[in-house]
Amino acid sequence: MSKRVSHSLLDPLVGPPLTALYPHLHIPRRFPPEGIVAIGHLSAIAGAIGLALSTTFWWGGLLAAAGIAGNHLADCVDGRHARTTGQCRNGGELLDHFTDPLSFTYWLVGLAVACGRLDIGLVAVIVLMAMAVLTNLRAKLTGEFTLAAFGPTEFKALLTVFALALATLSVFASGVTLTTCLVGLGGLTTLGLILLPIQLIQSVREVNRCGNQPDTSEWETARSN
Repeated sequence: MSKRVSHSLLDPLVGPPLTALYPHLHIPRRFPPEGIVAIGHLSAIAGAIGLALSTTFWWGGLLAAAGIAGNHLADCVDGRHARTTGQCRNGGELLDHFTDPLSFTYWLVGLAVACGRLDIGLVAVIVLMAMAVLTNLRAKLTGEFTLAAFGPTEFKALLTVFALALATLSVFASGVTLTTCLVGLGGLTTLGLILLPIQLIQSVREVNRCGNQPDTSEWETARSN
């Protein structure tokens, strides 16, 4: 299992208070942690629906913010529940890491729908998936799963604040809501396009410097003629 290291700016501030809520949630001990992952994923879908409706209905931004926050709460307590109840499983961790980038994809698509720019949303999704693949490949080669300073927590926090801003604008300045949404999606996409090559170069250097021994084996053909 890869060592997990987070350089996140917000994790030390946000993670402990949310994790401390775990005893107050009264989750049954026999409830599988994979169920919490599933609940978090459903919350992410609700957040995406809220984002898609945020330029049409004032409550869309509120639903988006609640969905994203709920997703992060589930992400903070699923591991705590697994460790507390002795239900740590590789399958659970795989499911957790599998659903995270999917959640981010839903939110970007939701923003793209809200401002009617699926072309920008497509670029944003491609960049996001490239970053997710890069993170997992780096973890495989170095044995260390590393989160950058601007990682999942920062992305969720930014989207939550942005969703609340859209809800506020929908009530008090509805005429600029669509433009604001477009600027936000464009800004996130531009940020991703800047960060991706930087992280790619850093990752190549890192795996060359401290990665495992290069794999020089040949492919084994499972099917014979």
